[in-house]
Order: sequence, then structure tokens, then C-alpha cells
Amino acid sequence: MAVQTLDDLLNAGVEGRAVLVRSDLNVPLDGDRITDPGRILASAPTLKALAEAGAKVIVTAHLGRPKGEPDPQYSLAPVAAKLAEVLGRNVQLAGDVVGQDALARAEGLTDGDVLLLENIRFDPRETSKDEAERTKLAKALVELVGDDGAFVSDGFGVVHRAQASVYDVAKLLPHYAGTLVDAEIEVLGKLTEEPERPYAVVLGGSKVSDKLAVIEALAPKVDTLVIGGGMYYTFLAAQGVSVGNSLCEESMIDTCKALLEQYADVIHIPQDVVIADSFSADAESKIVSVLEIPDGWMGLDIGPQSVRRFAAILTSAKTVFWNGPMGVFEFEKFAAGTKGVAEAIIEATGKGAYSVVGGGDSAAAVRQLGLPEDGFSHISTGGGASLEYLEGKELPGIAVLEG
Repeated sequence: MAVQTLDDLLNAGVEGRAVLVRSDLNVPLDGDRITDPGRILASAPTLKALAEAGAKVIVTAHLGRPKGEPDPQYSLAPVAAKLAEVLGRNVQLAGDVVGQDALARAEGLTDGDVLLLENIRFDPRETSKDEAERTKLAKALVELVGDDGAFVSDGFGVVHRAQASVYDVAKLLPHYAGTLVDAEIEVLGKLTEEPERPYAVVLGGSKVSDKLAVIEALAPKVDTLVIGGGMYYTFLAAQGVSVGNSLCEESMIDTCKALLEQYADVIHIPQDVVIADSFSADAESKIVSVLEIPDGWMGLDIGPQSVRRFAAILTSAKTVFWNGPMGVFEFEKFAAGTKGVAEAIIEATGKGAYSVVGGGDSAAAVRQLGLPEDGFSHISTGGGASLEYLEGKELPGIAVLEG
């Protein structure tokens, strides 16, 4: 069944109606300073379109991982201020989730107003495994928009979770996919429904266990699977090589060995690495062969030879999916591998390839390293959701929109 979109809702008319929007505004903070506003910028088009069409827009979102109760360090106050700046209009922030202040502010909205509810995860029912508890919160959210309300799902970063503001509320209101979610669905379709070949996937990050399911799902389907980041050292250990103090999941060594044997013609791993004597930005570092990592040292990036090798593969690809940095890009000394691989993907895109950055740290790296965002076909806002989709899992927040 086709998913109804924001355009369908706008065509039906929203002037004077209250619309509940689940956005993904989970941005990184340094104190109360937003260090990467990417998700706010990505969420703005849906909110702006609704407000300009005369809707009373009520936004729900989360920030961080509070423990089911109010916590000032996870308040959405900095987000409300930045969202107001991006939208060019006032954004009210309710002092609670569905309490008296939220109700009073919702009742006082006029056409085109925007109200941001406080962090939805301050309410323990949001993430409860008890469907009845989640439904109670969903009904309280519905009360804010009234009988003539509608729900727009625009938080792609949470659609893989069966949570009250994502899944349960969609069963209680007419529901639509926002601009962001609609675009993400289209992108994932291009990656799974007869992608143009050669098809290359680049995976990084710290743990093999976090990416095992997607490796097992994609290895039989792609032409090239490039592996870097901290997870690589478990693959290296699986070859009987010493990895020093590098990250290594002992419990995954046998699994990695089996993957390397089964997909020897698909999996590509680094041949040289940048090692450090400590995990710090100013650590002593040197480039060595993967066979020469000394005791007490740790790998924090892939080396230049590996970058050149991976670039040769990636620049000839026609479809590329990238999820996870090649090293500790947050430290300038260990960012070259991630930047080099990203630049190769940008070059491939310039030659006509379809490239997708799978959100999370990869998207943060693009911005931190000063790479052109328009150098990629698409930068996702939902790393976990993208991976679970590619693994073949059903995303509850999408499935409910189709129902």
C-alpha cells in the first residue's frame, strides 16, 4: 500500500487544523551549544510547509537518552532556539511533554504557530515495551491536536523504533510521511531494488557486532564491501595478526574469519594503518603495515596506501553506500582516511554514481571535515534506520504508515 505524503495532507487542507509532527531533532550538544544542526535543517522543510499553509504545528522530538524523567541537560531549549532561527518564526517550547503547559499552549495556538513539546523521552511511556502504556501517551498526544488533527512522521532516525510518538500515535490519527521520511524511503528503494552496478558499500565504526547483520545481508548482494574503522581490527585479528591495543572484539574473531573466507572476493580491508601510542589528539603516531602493529600501540585510522586502494575501487562504482568513519576523524591527525574515502565517493558521484551517506558519524564527518554535502546524492539522517532497512528488517514507523 502506498504511503500518504505531506503533499497529500497539504492538498486536503491544513489551515486551522492542528498537526502533530514527529521530527528527529536529536542533535549533538556541547553544553547548550549545538555542534551540528544537520537534523534541524533537515526537519525544517516539513515544518515550514505546514506552518505556511496555516496549520497549528505541534512538534515532538527527543534529545539524548534521559532516563524517563525530566533532566535539564536534555532539554530541547537550545533546539527550540535554533529551530526558530531556521524557520524564521517564533517557536514556543512547552515546559512539559503532555502536561498542563503543553495543553494550554496547544489550545492557544493560532494558524501558522509552531509549538515544540519538551523532550518526549522525559515521559517513560515513550519507550515502554508495554503497548498499553505507549498507547496512553499516544492518546495524550492526540488530545493536543484534537479530533480534526493529523500526524506527520518526519523523524527518519527513529522509524525503526516502535515508540509512542513514532508508531502508536500513527494508529490513532490520519497519518502521512513528511518530506524527510518520504525522501529516505525513496533513497533506500534505490539501494535495494536493482541498484546500478558496480555496487560498493563502505562500512566503518567501532564494533563488528554493531554491523554484523548488515555485513551478512549485503555481502552476497554487492560487488565490493570495504571495511575500516575500529571494527577492522577484529577482522585483522581473525587473520592471526597482532593488533596491539587496537579495538578488538574477541568474541567476534571466528565470525570475522568465516566472513573473510566466504566473501574473499567481495570484502576489502586495509593494508596499512595509522597507529598511535595513546588515544588522544596529540598522540605520537606513525604509519605501518597491518603486519607491524607493535604491542602497546593502537590503530586509529587507515593508512594512505589503503586510501589509494579503496579510492581506485570506489571511483569506478555506480552505486555507493557509506556508513561509518575509517578512523577517529574527530582528531585531525587521524582524519585523513575518512576524508580520503569520502573524497573518492564524491568523485564517483561526479561521474554519475548514486551515493548515499548513511547518517550518524559519517554525516557528522562530512560536515566536520568541510566536505561538500552536495557532493553526495543523499545524506541520511538515520544511520540505524538505514542499516536495519538494508538488513531486511521491517521498520515499525514505516510499516504503520502503510497500514
